[in-house]
Amino acid sequence: MKSISLNCAAVLALALTLAGSACAQENPALFLGRANARVARASAFRSNWDGPVSGPKIASKRLIVFIGSDFRNSGVAGVAAGTREAAAMAGWEVATIDCYGVPSRHAEAFSRAMALKPAGIILAGIDAQMQAKEMRAAAGQKIPVVGWHAATKTGPADGLYTNVTTDPKEVGQIAALLGIVESKGKAGVVVFADSSSLYASAKSNEIVDIVRQCQTCSLLGVEDVPLTEAAAQLQQRVAALHQKYGAHWTQLIGINDVYFDALTSPAALAILAGNKLQAISAGDGSRAAYQRIRGKTLQIGTVPEPLNMQGWQLIDELNRAIAGQKPSGYETPAYLVTSQNIAFHGGQQNSFEPSNGYRSEYKKIWKK
Repeated sequence: MKSISLNCAAVLALALTLAGSACAQENPALFLGRANARVARASAFRSNWDGPVSGPKIASKRLIVFIGSDFRNSGVAGVAAGTREAAAMAGWEVATIDCYGVPSRHAEAFSRAMALKPAGIILAGIDAQMQAKEMRAAAGQKIPVVGWHAATKTGPADGLYTNVTTDPKEVGQIAALLGIVESKGKAGVVVFADSSSLYASAKSNEIVDIVRQCQTCSLLGVEDVPLTEAAAQLQQRVAALHQKYGAHWTQLIGINDVYFDALTSPAALAILAGNKLQAISAGDGSRAAYQRIRGKTLQIGTVPEPLNMQGWQLIDELNRAIAGQKPSGYETPAYLVTSQNIAFHGGQQNSFEPSNGYRSEYKKIWKK
Protein backbone atom coordinates (compact mmCIF):
# COMPACT_ATOMS: atom_id res chain seq x y z
CA MET A 1 0.00 0.00 0.00
CA LYS A 2 1.34 3.45 -0.94
CA SER A 3 0.69 6.97 0.19
CA ILE A 4 -0.29 9.23 -2.69
CA SER A 5 0.65 12.90 -2.78
CA LEU A 6 -1.74 14.92 -4.91
CA ASN A 7 -2.26 18.31 -6.46
CA CYS A 8 -5.01 19.65 -8.68
CA ALA A 9 -3.40 18.27 -11.84
CA ALA A 10 -2.64 14.82 -10.48
CA VAL A 11 -4.49 11.68 -11.40
CA LEU A 12 -5.62 9.68 -8.39
CA ALA A 13 -4.93 5.99 -8.52
CA LEU A 14 -6.78 3.41 -6.46
CA ALA A 15 -10.08 3.92 -8.29
CA LEU A 16 -10.54 7.48 -6.94
CA THR A 17 -12.00 8.88 -10.16
CA LEU A 18 -12.69 12.54 -9.70
CA ALA A 19 -15.24 14.78 -11.37
CA GLY A 20 -13.84 16.80 -14.25
CA SER A 21 -14.81 20.04 -12.55
CA ALA A 22 -13.00 19.22 -9.31
CA CYS A 23 -10.41 21.92 -9.80
CA ALA A 24 -13.02 24.65 -10.23
CA GLN A 25 -12.75 26.94 -7.23
CA GLU A 26 -14.82 29.87 -5.97
CA ASN A 27 -14.04 32.85 -3.78
CA PRO A 28 -12.74 31.44 -0.46
CA ALA A 29 -15.12 33.53 1.65
CA LEU A 30 -18.15 32.41 -0.37
CA PHE A 31 -17.01 28.80 -0.27
CA LEU A 32 -16.56 28.91 3.51
CA GLY A 33 -19.98 30.49 3.90
CA ARG A 34 -21.61 27.70 1.89
CA ALA A 35 -19.68 25.12 3.87
CA ASN A 36 -20.92 26.57 7.16
CA ALA A 37 -24.52 26.50 5.92
CA ARG A 38 -24.30 22.86 4.80
CA VAL A 39 -22.72 21.79 8.10
CA ALA A 40 -25.43 23.61 10.06
CA ARG A 41 -28.21 21.91 8.07
CA ALA A 42 -26.66 18.49 8.49
CA SER A 43 -26.37 19.02 12.26
CA ALA A 44 -29.94 20.20 12.80
CA PHE A 45 -32.37 18.34 15.08
CA ARG A 46 -35.10 16.47 13.19
CA SER A 47 -38.07 14.88 14.90
CA ASN A 48 -40.56 14.44 12.07
CA TRP A 49 -40.98 11.12 10.29
CA ASP A 50 -40.02 11.62 6.65
CA GLY A 51 -40.24 7.99 5.54
CA PRO A 52 -43.04 5.98 3.90
CA VAL A 53 -46.58 6.19 5.29
CA SER A 54 -48.27 3.48 3.25
CA GLY A 55 -47.46 0.01 1.99
CA PRO A 56 -48.58 -3.62 2.06
CA LYS A 57 -49.64 -5.47 5.18
CA ILE A 58 -46.79 -7.59 6.51
CA ALA A 59 -46.66 -11.05 4.96
CA SER A 60 -47.13 -14.12 7.12
CA LYS A 61 -44.04 -15.81 8.56
CA ARG A 62 -41.10 -15.74 6.17
CA LEU A 63 -37.45 -16.84 6.26
CA ILE A 64 -34.90 -14.31 5.09
CA VAL A 65 -31.10 -14.51 4.99
CA PHE A 66 -28.85 -11.64 6.05
CA ILE A 67 -25.36 -11.87 4.50
CA GLY A 68 -22.92 -9.49 6.19
CA SER A 69 -19.48 -8.57 4.89
CA ASP A 70 -18.04 -8.53 8.41
CA PHE A 71 -19.98 -8.54 11.67
CA ARG A 72 -16.95 -7.02 13.41
CA ASN A 73 -17.83 -3.82 11.55
CA SER A 74 -20.19 -1.82 13.77
CA GLY A 75 -22.25 -0.72 10.78
CA VAL A 76 -22.97 -4.25 9.59
CA ALA A 77 -23.60 -5.46 13.14
CA GLY A 78 -25.91 -2.52 13.87
CA VAL A 79 -28.08 -2.93 10.80
CA ALA A 80 -28.25 -6.69 11.44
CA ALA A 81 -29.55 -6.01 14.95
CA GLY A 82 -32.21 -3.68 13.55
CA THR A 83 -33.19 -6.29 10.97
CA ARG A 84 -33.62 -8.94 13.66
CA GLU A 85 -35.68 -6.57 15.80
CA ALA A 86 -38.02 -5.69 12.92
CA ALA A 87 -38.27 -9.31 11.80
CA ALA A 88 -39.30 -10.37 15.31
CA MET A 89 -42.10 -7.80 15.21
CA ALA A 90 -43.13 -9.04 11.76
CA GLY A 91 -43.04 -12.69 12.85
CA TRP A 92 -40.27 -13.52 10.40
CA GLU A 93 -37.15 -15.63 10.87
CA VAL A 94 -33.66 -14.30 10.06
CA ALA A 95 -30.68 -16.52 9.27
CA THR A 96 -27.31 -14.71 9.27
CA ILE A 97 -24.10 -15.48 7.39
CA ASP A 98 -20.85 -13.69 8.32
CA CYS A 99 -18.15 -13.37 5.64
CA TYR A 100 -15.57 -12.19 8.23
CA GLY A 101 -14.20 -9.47 5.95
CA VAL A 102 -13.04 -11.96 3.29
CA PRO A 103 -14.41 -11.03 -0.18
CA SER A 104 -13.72 -14.51 -1.56
CA ARG A 105 -16.42 -15.81 0.79
CA HIS A 106 -19.19 -13.68 -0.71
CA ALA A 107 -20.15 -16.05 -3.52
CA GLU A 108 -20.10 -19.07 -1.21
CA ALA A 109 -22.29 -17.22 1.31
CA PHE A 110 -24.73 -16.35 -1.45
CA SER A 111 -24.93 -20.00 -2.50
CA ARG A 112 -25.56 -21.06 1.10
CA ALA A 113 -28.32 -18.48 1.35
CA MET A 114 -29.95 -19.67 -1.87
CA ALA A 115 -29.88 -23.26 -0.64
CA LEU A 116 -32.17 -22.26 2.23
CA LYS A 117 -34.82 -21.18 -0.32
CA PRO A 118 -35.58 -17.96 1.55
CA ALA A 119 -38.29 -15.43 0.82
CA GLY A 120 -35.57 -12.82 0.43
CA ILE A 121 -31.88 -12.04 0.88
CA ILE A 122 -30.17 -8.99 2.38
CA LEU A 123 -26.64 -8.10 1.24
CA ALA A 124 -24.94 -5.89 3.83
CA GLY A 125 -21.65 -4.24 2.96
CA ILE A 126 -21.20 -6.45 -0.10
CA ASP A 127 -21.10 -4.94 -3.60
CA ALA A 128 -23.95 -6.44 -5.63
CA GLN A 129 -22.09 -5.50 -8.81
CA MET A 130 -19.33 -7.91 -7.82
CA GLN A 131 -21.87 -10.71 -7.34
CA ALA A 132 -23.52 -10.47 -10.75
CA LYS A 133 -23.67 -14.25 -11.28
CA GLU A 134 -25.26 -14.84 -7.90
CA MET A 135 -27.69 -11.97 -8.42
CA ARG A 136 -28.83 -13.53 -11.71
CA ALA A 137 -29.32 -16.86 -9.96
CA ALA A 138 -31.51 -15.21 -7.31
CA ALA A 139 -33.54 -13.44 -9.98
CA GLY A 140 -33.99 -16.76 -11.79
CA GLN A 141 -35.48 -18.24 -8.63
CA LYS A 142 -37.55 -15.10 -8.00
CA ILE A 143 -35.80 -14.41 -4.68
CA PRO A 144 -35.67 -10.64 -4.10
CA VAL A 145 -32.36 -9.23 -2.92
CA VAL A 146 -32.25 -6.00 -0.91
CA GLY A 147 -28.96 -4.28 -0.21
CA TRP A 148 -27.47 -2.19 2.56
CA HIS A 149 -24.38 -0.38 1.26
CA ALA A 150 -24.51 -2.87 -1.62
CA ALA A 151 -24.41 -0.21 -4.37
CA THR A 152 -23.23 3.38 -4.73
CA LYS A 153 -26.75 4.81 -4.79
CA THR A 154 -30.08 4.28 -3.10
CA GLY A 155 -32.98 2.53 -4.80
CA PRO A 156 -32.88 -0.25 -7.42
CA ALA A 157 -29.33 -0.85 -8.68
CA ASP A 158 -27.10 -3.67 -9.90
CA GLY A 159 -29.93 -6.22 -9.81
CA LEU A 160 -31.05 -5.25 -6.28
CA TYR A 161 -34.76 -4.76 -5.63
CA THR A 162 -33.53 -1.69 -3.77
CA ASN A 163 -30.45 -0.49 -1.88
CA VAL A 164 -30.90 1.04 1.59
CA THR A 165 -28.37 3.67 2.52
CA THR A 166 -27.67 7.31 3.09
CA ASP A 167 -26.27 8.84 -0.09
CA PRO A 168 -22.51 8.10 0.17
CA LYS A 169 -21.68 11.19 -1.86
CA GLU A 170 -23.57 13.45 0.52
CA VAL A 171 -21.96 11.74 3.52
CA GLY A 172 -18.48 12.30 2.09
CA GLN A 173 -19.25 15.94 1.30
CA ILE A 174 -20.50 16.69 4.82
CA ALA A 175 -17.43 15.10 6.43
CA ALA A 176 -15.09 17.13 4.22
CA LEU A 177 -17.01 20.37 4.77
CA LEU A 178 -16.81 19.97 8.55
CA GLY A 179 -13.02 19.76 8.26
CA ILE A 180 -12.93 22.90 6.16
CA VAL A 181 -15.20 24.80 8.56
CA GLU A 182 -13.26 23.74 11.67
CA SER A 183 -9.98 24.79 10.06
CA LYS A 184 -11.49 28.12 8.94
CA GLY A 185 -10.70 27.18 5.38
CA LYS A 186 -7.07 26.23 5.98
CA ALA A 187 -7.27 22.44 6.27
CA GLY A 188 -4.32 20.19 5.50
CA VAL A 189 -6.10 16.91 4.83
CA VAL A 190 -5.12 13.26 4.60
CA VAL A 191 -7.96 10.99 3.48
CA PHE A 192 -8.25 7.38 4.60
CA ALA A 193 -9.96 5.40 1.84
CA ASP A 194 -10.86 1.81 1.02
CA SER A 195 -10.71 1.14 -2.72
CA SER A 196 -11.86 -2.46 -2.24
CA SER A 197 -15.45 -1.20 -1.85
CA LEU A 198 -17.37 0.75 -4.48
CA TYR A 199 -19.55 2.26 -1.76
CA ALA A 200 -16.55 3.40 0.28
CA SER A 201 -14.90 4.79 -2.86
CA ALA A 202 -18.00 6.88 -3.57
CA LYS A 203 -17.46 8.55 -0.17
CA SER A 204 -13.73 9.14 -0.58
CA ASN A 205 -14.20 10.53 -4.10
CA GLU A 206 -16.45 13.23 -2.67
CA ILE A 207 -14.14 13.99 0.25
CA VAL A 208 -11.25 14.52 -2.16
CA ASP A 209 -13.38 16.57 -4.56
CA ILE A 210 -14.62 18.93 -1.84
CA VAL A 211 -11.14 19.50 -0.38
CA ARG A 212 -9.81 20.26 -3.87
CA GLN A 213 -12.53 22.88 -4.30
CA CYS A 214 -11.28 24.76 -1.22
CA GLN A 215 -8.76 27.24 -2.61
CA THR A 216 -7.03 27.78 0.74
CA CYS A 217 -6.94 24.10 1.78
CA SER A 218 -4.40 21.41 0.94
CA LEU A 219 -5.10 17.81 0.00
CA LEU A 220 -1.91 16.21 1.29
CA GLY A 221 -2.64 12.62 0.35
CA VAL A 222 -4.94 9.63 0.15
CA GLU A 223 -4.14 6.52 2.16
CA ASP A 224 -5.74 3.39 0.72
CA VAL A 225 -6.27 1.07 3.69
CA PRO A 226 -8.98 -1.62 3.59
CA LEU A 227 -11.15 -1.44 6.69
CA THR A 228 -10.22 -5.03 7.51
CA GLU A 229 -6.55 -3.99 7.71
CA ALA A 230 -7.00 -0.77 9.70
CA ALA A 231 -5.93 -2.27 13.02
CA ALA A 232 -2.74 -3.66 11.48
CA GLN A 233 -1.73 -0.61 9.43
CA LEU A 234 -2.92 2.63 11.02
CA GLN A 235 -0.31 3.03 13.76
CA GLN A 236 2.57 2.83 11.30
CA ARG A 237 0.78 4.98 8.72
CA VAL A 238 0.20 7.81 11.19
CA ALA A 239 3.88 7.86 12.21
CA ALA A 240 4.97 8.02 8.56
CA LEU A 241 2.47 10.75 7.74
CA HIS A 242 3.63 12.80 10.71
CA GLN A 243 7.22 12.60 9.50
CA LYS A 244 6.21 13.56 5.97
CA TYR A 245 3.78 16.43 6.58
CA GLY A 246 4.46 17.69 10.11
CA ALA A 247 2.46 20.79 11.06
CA HIS A 248 0.91 21.04 7.57
CA TRP A 249 -1.28 18.07 8.47
CA THR A 250 -4.35 19.26 10.41
CA GLN A 251 -7.13 16.80 9.58
CA LEU A 252 -7.67 13.08 9.08
CA ILE A 253 -10.89 12.35 7.22
CA GLY A 254 -11.82 8.69 6.92
CA ILE A 255 -14.66 6.85 5.24
CA ASN A 256 -15.39 5.00 8.49
CA ASP A 257 -14.82 5.31 12.24
CA VAL A 258 -12.92 2.01 12.13
CA TYR A 259 -9.73 3.88 11.20
CA PHE A 260 -9.80 5.95 14.36
CA ASP A 261 -10.88 2.99 16.48
CA ALA A 262 -7.53 1.49 15.46
CA LEU A 263 -5.44 4.41 16.73
CA THR A 264 -4.85 3.22 20.29
CA SER A 265 -1.09 2.97 20.80
CA PRO A 266 0.54 5.58 23.09
CA ALA A 267 2.94 6.55 20.30
CA ALA A 268 0.18 7.21 17.78
CA LEU A 269 -1.95 9.07 20.30
CA ALA A 270 1.02 11.23 21.26
CA ILE A 271 1.55 12.22 17.63
CA LEU A 272 -2.11 13.04 17.18
CA ALA A 273 -2.29 15.08 20.37
CA GLY A 274 0.99 16.86 19.69
CA ASN A 275 -0.12 17.94 16.22
CA LYS A 276 -3.62 18.82 17.47
CA LEU A 277 -4.99 16.74 14.62
CA GLN A 278 -8.74 16.54 14.14
CA ALA A 279 -10.36 13.32 12.95
CA ILE A 280 -13.64 13.25 11.04
CA SER A 281 -15.46 10.18 9.81
CA ALA A 282 -17.90 9.77 6.93
CA GLY A 283 -19.72 6.93 8.78
CA ASP A 284 -20.99 4.89 10.42
CA GLY A 285 -21.13 6.19 13.99
CA SER A 286 -19.46 3.59 16.21
CA ARG A 287 -19.80 3.65 20.01
CA ALA A 288 -16.12 4.53 20.30
CA ALA A 289 -16.58 7.44 17.87
CA TYR A 290 -19.34 8.88 20.03
CA GLN A 291 -17.15 8.54 23.10
CA ARG A 292 -14.24 10.30 21.38
CA ILE A 293 -16.44 13.15 20.20
CA ARG A 294 -18.04 13.60 23.63
CA GLY A 295 -14.64 13.50 25.34
CA LYS A 296 -13.10 15.80 22.71
CA THR A 297 -10.25 13.34 22.15
CA LEU A 298 -9.06 13.28 18.53
CA GLN A 299 -12.42 12.91 16.75
CA ILE A 300 -14.62 15.96 16.23
CA GLY A 301 -17.36 14.53 14.05
CA THR A 302 -18.96 11.53 12.40
CA VAL A 303 -21.75 11.15 9.85
CA PRO A 304 -23.53 8.14 11.33
CA GLU A 305 -26.35 6.13 9.84
CA PRO A 306 -29.54 5.17 11.70
CA LEU A 307 -28.55 1.52 11.62
CA ASN A 308 -31.43 0.13 13.66
CA MET A 309 -33.95 2.13 11.63
CA GLN A 310 -32.37 0.95 8.40
CA GLY A 311 -32.83 -2.63 9.61
CA TRP A 312 -36.56 -1.92 9.86
CA GLN A 313 -36.50 -0.42 6.38
CA LEU A 314 -34.83 -3.55 5.00
CA ILE A 315 -37.70 -5.69 6.30
CA ASP A 316 -40.24 -3.22 4.92
CA GLU A 317 -38.58 -3.23 1.50
CA LEU A 318 -38.51 -7.03 1.37
CA ASN A 319 -42.18 -7.10 2.33
CA ARG A 320 -42.93 -4.77 -0.58
CA ALA A 321 -40.97 -7.04 -2.91
CA ILE A 322 -42.85 -10.12 -1.67
CA ALA A 323 -46.14 -8.28 -2.25
CA GLY A 324 -45.12 -7.39 -5.81
CA GLN A 325 -45.05 -3.67 -5.10
CA LYS A 326 -42.46 -1.00 -5.87
CA PRO A 327 -39.73 -0.04 -3.35
CA SER A 328 -40.56 2.75 -0.93
CA GLY A 329 -37.95 5.07 -2.44
CA TYR A 330 -36.95 6.27 1.03
CA GLU A 331 -33.42 7.58 1.58
CA THR A 332 -32.24 8.56 5.04
CA PRO A 333 -30.74 12.07 5.00
CA ALA A 334 -27.16 12.62 6.13
CA TYR A 335 -26.83 13.65 9.78
CA LEU A 336 -23.68 15.10 11.30
CA VAL A 337 -22.78 14.44 14.94
CA THR A 338 -20.41 16.80 16.77
CA SER A 339 -19.87 17.67 20.43
CA GLN A 340 -22.56 20.36 20.08
CA ASN A 341 -25.45 18.02 19.24
CA ILE A 342 -24.24 14.67 20.58
CA ALA A 343 -26.84 14.64 23.37
CA PHE A 344 -29.67 14.20 20.86
CA HIS A 345 -30.98 11.32 18.72
CA GLY A 346 -29.58 8.50 20.84
CA GLY A 347 -26.23 10.14 21.51
CA GLN A 348 -26.43 9.44 25.23
CA GLN A 349 -26.41 5.73 24.31
CA ASN A 350 -23.52 6.27 21.87
CA SER A 351 -25.54 5.56 18.75
CA PHE A 352 -27.67 7.35 16.18
CA GLU A 353 -31.27 6.56 17.08
CA PRO A 354 -33.59 9.07 15.36
CA SER A 355 -36.34 10.52 17.55
CA ASN A 356 -38.91 10.20 14.76
CA GLY A 357 -41.05 7.26 15.91
CA TYR A 358 -39.99 4.99 13.06
CA ARG A 359 -41.04 1.80 14.83
CA SER A 360 -44.62 3.02 15.23
CA GLU A 361 -44.69 4.21 11.62
CA TYR A 362 -43.63 0.84 10.22
CA LYS A 363 -46.07 -0.98 12.52
CA LYS A 364 -48.87 1.17 11.11
CA ILE A 365 -47.87 0.30 7.56
CA TRP A 366 -47.66 -3.40 8.40
CA LYS A 367 -50.93 -3.31 10.36
CA LYS A 368 -49.26 -4.86 13.41
